[in-house]
Amino acid sequence: MGMINNQNRVHIAGHTGLVGSSITRELRSAGYEDLVLRDIAELDLTDPHAVEELYAGTKPEATIVAAAKVGGILANSTYPADFIRINLQIETNLIDTAFRHGVKRLVFLGSSCIYPKHAPQPMKEEHMLTGELEPTNDAYAIAKIAGVMMCRAYHRQHGFDAVSLMPTNLYGPGDNFNLETSHVMPALIRKFHEAVRDGKPAVEVWGTGKPKREFLHTEDVARAIRFVLEAPEEEIERAAFERLLNVGVGEDVSTGELAKMIAEIVGYEGEITFLSDKPDGTPRKLMEVSRLQSMGWKAEVELRDGIQRTYEWYREHEEEILAREK
Repeated sequence: MGMINNQNRVHIAGHTGLVGSSITRELRSAGYEDLVLRDIAELDLTDPHAVEELYAGTKPEATIVAAAKVGGILANSTYPADFIRINLQIETNLIDTAFRHGVKRLVFLGSSCIYPKHAPQPMKEEHMLTGELEPTNDAYAIAKIAGVMMCRAYHRQHGFDAVSLMPTNLYGPGDNFNLETSHVMPALIRKFHEAVRDGKPAVEVWGTGKPKREFLHTEDVARAIRFVLEAPEEEIERAAFERLLNVGVGEDVSTGELAKMIAEIVGYEGEITFLSDKPDGTPRKLMEVSRLQSMGWKAEVELRDGIQRTYEWYREHEEEILAREK
């Protein structure tokens, strides 16, 4: 199979989400004009008949699976059935339908939570399925592992050009800042912002502050997706481990360090209290990214600068974010 370029028609599933919107901006900036975009009101990706009709009618030549039900520790722990069911339905429908309609390349986006809770650090592509998962998000992780295995199986049995990318923790403009369902980065940005606004003397942060996390800006993951989308098949075969590639920066920070950095950026000078009785999640999640880097890709956005830009976006959109929660 040949590489994809800006003359091809590309379906971006989940184009309104955090990652999908970044991919859409990246492809448009690179001259991709023939994009197939449907929001959740126009297309239910859990409905196989709806996905079939879309592909029969639009005939995309490439597919990016950025659609998923996502959330932080609280959401994953509270709604595990929803996380496994919805994600399995989305990826099954898209991968199978794309194959049957002759898509030239499919890029499936997973999550670093596919790796074992106590995986060796940094985590290599080979570590998937070598140990127990983090129990607070195991249902979501199993769904994403199934997507990776489905891409491998369709390539092995049918020669389908499907490749899986495993991004580390993502953040950036358009993130979910709802404290009930958000990940650690947007949750901390909002907490410290509201503490400054309301003059709070202390901010509570879940966990001990000791777990280490790696953060990748959505602009970087969008560039990585386009890079892999356009890569020659022989490069994918050479670099990837069984159609799997990690995407990250190769560096991490503790959640305590992250909280202090966000407090500085937001301008909060009060006390930070770590709630050690709350779950920490996986002790460390650092990606080993040499496979993708060997192809010529590398992250560009520095963490402090990325947080600053994300915070500026939140301030500009705070009113509409709060309005949606009412």
